[in-house]
Amino acid sequence: MKREIIEIDESKCTGCGLCVPGCPEGALQIIDGKARLVSDLLCDGLGACIGDCPEGAISVTEREAEAYDERKVMLDNIVPKGTNTIKAHLKHLKDHNQDEYYQQAVAVLTEQGIAVPVLEEAQGCGSGHGGGGCPGTQSQSFDKTSPSAASSAGVRPSTLTHWPVQMHLINPRAPHYQGADMLLAADCSAFAMGDFHKDWLKGKVLAIACPKLDEGQDVYLEKIKSLIEDAKINTLTVMVMTVPCCGGLVRMVQRAIAETSRKVPVKVVVVGLQGEIAKEEWI
Repeated sequence: MKREIIEIDESKCTGCGLCVPGCPEGALQIIDGKARLVSDLLCDGLGACIGDCPEGAISVTEREAEAYDERKVMLDNIVPKGTNTIKAHLKHLKDHNQDEYYQQAVAVLTEQGIAVPVLEEAQGCGSGHGGGGCPGTQSQSFDKTSPSAASSAGVRPSTLTHWPVQMHLINPRAPHYQGADMLLAADCSAFAMGDFHKDWLKGKVLAIACPKLDEGQDVYLEKIKSLIEDAKINTLTVMVMTVPCCGGLVRMVQRAIAETSRKVPVKVVVVGLQGEIAKEEWI
């Protein structure tokens, strides 16, 4: 996938090592007298290390890189260093408006039985690398067994288990996608089908997209590939409408399958304009 990540100008780097402690994620090491990015997985691309370089050798660039792995960072580099490092890392994420990564970090702490430190109110960095701080993009999983999820009299409950669901906003590495049966649905399909939740969404994780109107669909391709390779989804159901433009979503999935080494069963469901199933087949 293409994303922002740091770049080191070796002609300027003196190997002073001041950038290394500025990267609690552990992405930087001094090797052969130069600062090196040892793993794309560990670099969040936020550029916290830039201000620690007296030679101006570090910058943020956009290139093809493996997706940042917050869970790996927490387990391998943050948690072992203790409370102060945990707190500094969480504040780093909050200051850069990285709400999804923050929630993933908190989930790791909860799994490990570690108290989540109380942070002072975070201030946005304003650097342009924060990725936005809208609360609506915060990754969440819902407990459908809780009392709040129960149906009121005469009201059918939602079967949605997580948020967000729009393809530009989802994080393929979010816990709810791991090993899940997934439904990738064209935006219009849920509105056409009267029993979308009961018949199709229940038991699946969801992402939605419009193959005609959405921009930046190269990102969609990379996310589908990551869902297959990294999240290791179990099955993928692609739901589209009978209108011709919806075929673009199926073609995108077929391309992603062709470009990944791991294969998953894919079902295509075509929905008529009045909500009937016009076609259903495994591809």
